[in-house]
Amino acid sequence: MTLRRAGWLLLLLAALGALGAIAAYGVLQRWLDTPLAIGEVAIEIDIPRGQSLAATARELEARGVLEHPRWLQAFARTTGADARIKAGEYAIVPGTTPRGLLALFESGAVVQHSVTIVEGWTFRDLRDALEKEPHLDNTLAGRDDAAVMTALGEDGMHPEGLFFPDTYLFGKGTTDLEILRQARERMRRELDAAWTARADDLPIQTSYQALILASIVEKETALAAERPRIAGVFTERLRIGMRLQTDPTVIYGLGTGYDGNLRRADLERDAPYNTYTRAGLPPTPIALPGAAALQAAVRPDERGELYFVATGLPDGSHEFSRTLAAHEAAVKRYLVRYRQRNSGR
Repeated sequence: MTLRRAGWLLLLLAALGALGAIAAYGVLQRWLDTPLAIGEVAIEIDIPRGQSLAATARELEARGVLEHPRWLQAFARTTGADARIKAGEYAIVPGTTPRGLLALFESGAVVQHSVTIVEGWTFRDLRDALEKEPHLDNTLAGRDDAAVMTALGEDGMHPEGLFFPDTYLFGKGTTDLEILRQARERMRRELDAAWTARADDLPIQTSYQALILASIVEKETALAAERPRIAGVFTERLRIGMRLQTDPTVIYGLGTGYDGNLRRADLERDAPYNTYTRAGLPPTPIALPGAAALQAAVRPDERGELYFVATGLPDGSHEFSRTLAAHEAAVKRYLVRYRQRNSGR
């Protein structure tokens, strides 16, 4: 074969190779933009920390979702996407392409779960809820409350009332401690803001006392419109040195000894949380107050009222009074409604 013919042959082979490469590139691009075999319902995949893209691609292949997993790996290696994959739980929606899949894994837009902390819960209620949340990493089981507060960097702090009730979003693998940390910081911000905006001449001196009062207001009524007025009653009592005489503090002090029935003996037995036998606020909050209760505690609606009692109406409302005589009459009206409501049982 002459040199001239050999040169033409090499040129032809190079041309064929280039055409093959162009064809292969076109095939790859079409494949990258072809929807995955997901069906009509989104699927979820969990990428543990440290897992390679190759392992993830093989899992998707085994589930019948992804063809040619090595193509995905090769493309990701070429673009550098393989080094930008973020661990987490992802939802792959119908219509997602291999190119979109890589973008999803790079984005870190993991599936968001939620846990709701309810206004009026105690810290024990909160811990129980976190322990039952299946998507949280439970790291606090077996630790007592003091150890939990130490883990939060607040050694020796009583935990009651320190966590803001709200719905918190999180990705799979988030720890229960992280949720507590978020709720703690949120309560700190909410309480600071409320205390800064407090009314003048309150009979409480610190934001922590406001938190205690807010927790009592939270437990006394579920009606948002009543919270400032109930706070006003307690503020008036604190101002004149009258005992708060509120059942929720006594119930809290009884702890697990409370069986749902508050007895006269419970009200007469002196204890730190018995506001019938002790003047002033109890030593700590008794529940988790929400924003409305916090605001009510620092900006109470003071009308000179010293008493309130349930009306017995279905709306859960209360009747407020300035004098003991008026209060006793309101109690009688409540008892009449109570007996009427329960007479058919």
